[in-house]
Amino acid sequence: MPVVRSSEAVTHEIHGARFVSYATPLTGSKELCAWRGEIPPGTKAPAHTVSREEIFHLLVGDLLITLDGRTERVSAGDTLIIHAGATLSLENPSDHTAISWVTTSVGLTAELADGTVITPPWAN
Repeated sequence: MPVVRSSEAVTHEIHGARFVSYATPLTGSKELCAWRGEIPPGTKAPAHTVSREEIFHLLVGDLLITLDGRTERVSAGDTLIIHAGATLSLENPSDHTAISWVTTSVGLTAELADGTVITPPWAN
C-alpha cells in the first residue's frame, strides 16, 4: 500500500507559489496526481491554459480566480472544476497564505500566454 508521509512530500516553487507534491507516478499513483498549493499574500500567478481537467479545492483563505476571462472570489471550502483547455490565473489579495488541494490526471501541462509550455513535476 503506497503511503506518502508528509515528511516525504516533495516541494516545488514557481511563480511565487509552493506546490507540495504527494501523489505522482514516482510515489505510486498510476492515474492521478495530487498536491497542496500554498499561495502567499500578494501572489499573482500568470495566466496558463491547462491540458487536463483539474479539481481545485481551497482549504484556507480567499483567492481571486479568473477562469476563461471570468473572475470570481473563491473562499475556503469552495471547489473549482477546471476543464481541459481552460485558461486560469489566480491572485491572493489578502495578507494571509491561501492553501489549496488540487487533483488532476497524470500528464498535465500548462501553456503560458507567451507559448511556454510547463510540465510541472507535481503533476507528472
